[in-house]
Amino acid sequence: MTVTGVNHITLAVTDLPRAITFYTDLLGGRLRAEWDSGAYLELGALWLCLTLSAHPIAPRTDYSHIALSCIPADFPALVTRIQQTAQLWQDNTSEGASVYFLDPDGHKLELHQGTLDTRLEHYRAHPEKPVRLYD
Repeated sequence: MTVTGVNHITLAVTDLPRAITFYTDLLGGRLRAEWDSGAYLELGALWLCLTLSAHPIAPRTDYSHIALSCIPADFPALVTRIQQTAQLWQDNTSEGASVYFLDPDGHKLELHQGTLDTRLEHYRAHPEKPVRLYD
């Protein structure tokens, strides 16, 4: 028995219309359902649930974040839109092109170009970083 993938991600939001606009207009998500206290969106194969919170969203101070992908040809234009619209929270220091940004409720997001395989290949090519690799 094993987990086969991520089923969906739920994010608490304080302003549902604002969050829907952010994920549809900026990131190209597709709104699939909406009700008074929530919404379902698709971002590629990702099922994103937004749920209205009656409480303020506490900003995270750790490195936890959600990394998203896009078509490589769309990456530069999407990065430009993100940089013009969203607050950035970190510079990229890892393999692959990335931009790290916050949604309107402070959820940490990353737009990343690369895969697990390209990351592992990077570590193989740079053995100075002590990463144990497994097949």
